[in-house]
Amino acid sequence: MNALAVDCMPIPSQQLIQRFDVSGPRYTAYPTADRFVEAFTDEHVSQALAQRRSGAAAMLLPLSLYVYIPFCESLCYYCACNKIVTKHHERGETYLRYLSREVDLYTAHLGSGQAVSQLHLGGGSPTFLSDGELRELMTMLRRSFNFAPGGEYSIEIDPRTVDAARLAALAELGFNRLSFGVQDFDPAVQKAVHRIQPTEQVFSLVEAARRIGFESINMDLIYGLPQQTLASFDRTLAQVAQLRPDRIALYAYAHLPQSFKPQRRIDAAELPAAGDKLSMLSRSLSAFQNAGYVYVGMDHFALPNDVLAVAKRQGRLHRNFQGYSTQPDCDLIGLGVSAIGKVGATYSQNTKTLAEYYDYLNQGRLPVVRGLALSRDDLVRRSVIMALMCQGQLEFESIELAHLIDFNSYFAAELAILHGMQEQGLVEVDATSLQITKMGWYFVRGVAMVFDRYLQADRTRARFSRII
Repeated sequence: MNALAVDCMPIPSQQLIQRFDVSGPRYTAYPTADRFVEAFTDEHVSQALAQRRSGAAAMLLPLSLYVYIPFCESLCYYCACNKIVTKHHERGETYLRYLSREVDLYTAHLGSGQAVSQLHLGGGSPTFLSDGELRELMTMLRRSFNFAPGGEYSIEIDPRTVDAARLAALAELGFNRLSFGVQDFDPAVQKAVHRIQPTEQVFSLVEAARRIGFESINMDLIYGLPQQTLASFDRTLAQVAQLRPDRIALYAYAHLPQSFKPQRRIDAAELPAAGDKLSMLSRSLSAFQNAGYVYVGMDHFALPNDVLAVAKRQGRLHRNFQGYSTQPDCDLIGLGVSAIGKVGATYSQNTKTLAEYYDYLNQGRLPVVRGLALSRDDLVRRSVIMALMCQGQLEFESIELAHLIDFNSYFAAELAILHGMQEQGLVEVDATSLQITKMGWYFVRGVAMVFDRYLQADRTRARFSRII
């Protein structure tokens, strides 16, 4: 079966979008983080790290690093992230000291000099840290890990916290990819979500980033925010097309004030109607395709020559807790509060509070408070879901050989459901393979959900974002 060509994608009808306007996981991993249990502790992570170190190829298998910086100077009302809003920048200095202790603990388990092919700084706002503090952080990481040439080294940027000089400093530190949090260019929308950043400022920063030579520039957008209208979001889409970032991430706003306290400051009456929200999505898909972007998967777009789009065409796309990647699946070390890691067949997550994070490290313990050891069934289903999310196709024989199962028997119930999706033109299924159609790519999360054993047993999906 040939890899799916995505250079000429059809646009789903608003009726089809409405039919699949349901909540579901983003599948940066399977099982999803809501399935983690507190019975999984730092001792389990230590065992997984010991198993990795004892493996013959341990030093040859690169790591991925994720560093979470929780601080922000101001509160964005739509935000559902774990963050600490403060003007006290000295708190970053203390945080770095404890990050260093956490790195030392991992180095004690793994040995120094482990190769790293991927680094992502997220938050919060990583650029809350000063240039000097970011330099200290990178020095700390390079002291313990060996950063491979040609790796993906990215950082999330709050445009309000940087200028051209700061971007140049980031390049000097080794970052080669930037992700700008834009969300919307309309002033009324920015005021409604408490995130004022003039359009001219973002344009200037993107121009500076290109001049400096960053390999890839990503831009995050959100539709469904308060005060957004079809006309205002069309203007934002036109401005983004003019900026022409290498990648675009388009997210649907999920209004869950009962779960995320900052969202209580948003007036629900100012949110666009459900029909308008779906229209924004449909119009975005058309606008990006007309601008020459490739639909990579889910809510991600890339220019045809971007390495992400190339990897998609060549069947080399991968997925981890940071989203789509060109880097092969590898163990992930999560550093900082709330960071998630993956080592072998285990997932783990750090505590979400600074006080508990500091307390664990003062005791000389990894600050892990929950996680999961994957079962045989988890591993089978993870292979299936990741193949669908990344390649959009699945040869049953590959799963059968890797996991010693009979695919058609093991997934008989799931295949029965997929035949209904086949009638809707979203998938093609036969006795030996499953292929997501071009139209089906827009609903890939919905296809993956069919294989999610936990989700099929638990229909409570309100905790997830909409699947399209």
